Amino acid sequence: MNEANPIVTEADLHAYADGQLPQAARARVEAYLADNPDEAALVAEWQAQNSSIRSLFSGYEHAKDTDTLLVSPLRAISSGRKRLAIAAAALVVFALGAVAGHYGPALLERPELQLAGSETLPKQAETAFMVYAAEVRHPVEVFADEELHLATWLGKRLAIQNLKIPNLQPLGFKLVGGRLLPVDGRPGAMFMYENQAGERLTVIVGRNTENRTTSFRFASSGNLETFYWIDGELGYAVTGEISRQALRNVAEECYRQFPS
Repeated sequence: MNEANPIVTEADLHAYADGQLPQAARARVEAYLADNPDEAALVAEWQAQNSSIRSLFSGYEHAKDTDTLLVSPLRAISSGRKRLAIAAAALVVFALGAVAGHYGPALLERPELQLAGSETLPKQAETAFMVYAAEVRHPVEVFADEELHLATWLGKRLAIQNLKIPNLQPLGFKLVGGRLLPVDGRPGAMFMYENQAGERLTVIVGRNTENRTTSFRFASSGNLETFYWIDGELGYAVTGEISRQALRNVAEECYRQFPS
């Protein structure tokens, strides 16, 4: 970014790409982009990513548990629809007894967590991971060296007081940073982590508009694994291309650290 112009920051550019700036600020950023073609191209790329995410999520709002892509095995879907099926992420719903047997006492401390119907959260978490985890230069909006600012900013956007960013270093994952992203059409937060092997995982937090509760559940799409749960007004999802056991450990640690 052109550091000679301190008026327009990278946060301004992201807010512009997300359509979050008032008209006066937009005019200032547009003037800056007119003089900085490299930054203009980068913003156009972000806008294209936003458009792709909205397009991918558009069909989920009215999805039903009986929809073919949610209940049909991938091998039974025609090759022309297979890529869409992968993006939709076939859900594997565990019975409550299986959850109790495999996820340990940490998940049984909260008796109000009950199984619910299929949520769109894991699909959105998987899509966000596919879009951002591969990014090298701009995987996040705010990097870990500004963790306090990141927590304050995203907490305000999600109306969560004292939002805590999970510390996953005991499990070998260091915070990369985070970003604002849409979850069910409302502001959501994504935190990204990376281990020494360069493997990344993401943690999504979003408002749960349907106000349902659920125990830990699992969704899989190829090598991509997601553990997710909904607790009152908030939904959480942990996604990564790591072993299911390792990801489950991360999900349980996040569960312990996020406020209830």
